Amino acid sequence: MKTVAYLLVMLSFLAGAFLTSLDKLTLDWMTFVPVMLVGVVGVVMLKRAEAAEARCSEKLEHHRGELKGALENILKNLEELHGRKDKVPTYDMRFEIDRLFRDDLNRFADARDSMKHIFGLQAYADIMSSFAAGERYINRVWSASTDGYVDEVLMYVDKSLDQFHHAKEEFDKAVKAAA
Repeated sequence: MKTVAYLLVMLSFLAGAFLTSLDKLTLDWMTFVPVMLVGVVGVVMLKRAEAAEARCSEKLEHHRGELKGALENILKNLEELHGRKDKVPTYDMRFEIDRLFRDDLNRFADARDSMKHIFGLQAYADIMSSFAAGERYINRVWSASTDGYVDEVLMYVDKSLDQFHHAKEEFDKAVKAAA
């Protein structure tokens, strides 16, 4: 179904581009409008297929595991980094951030939309609010490391840890409520 939807959108775009290139001053609207409607139908089909796919129970269960594992790894690595933050040279902190967090942050981001279906919108908002703040603070650590601001590096490691602890609490609360 997704393939058909993509084909409809692609063919509609190509046909619309062709129709508009035939004459630079006029456009045959009686042909152009139905062609664009085919593209709209393709987009609607694509959105429905993606929504149905997002609600697939196996995919949701897999994403729940990805979310839990990524969040636990982020917390474990952040606690480890927090314990030795004074020993890591400021300019090297950005390399530690990349090494320790990039994969897990990406895993969580790839699976985050499933939380809406698993836990509901309110739990999604509660978790993502803290997660996004923690991720922003990690990015601030990276930037401060690049610029050589020692105090900011140390401060934002602490703030990030607090936010990810709160995100994990909200995630655990949502898991309990969904069970």
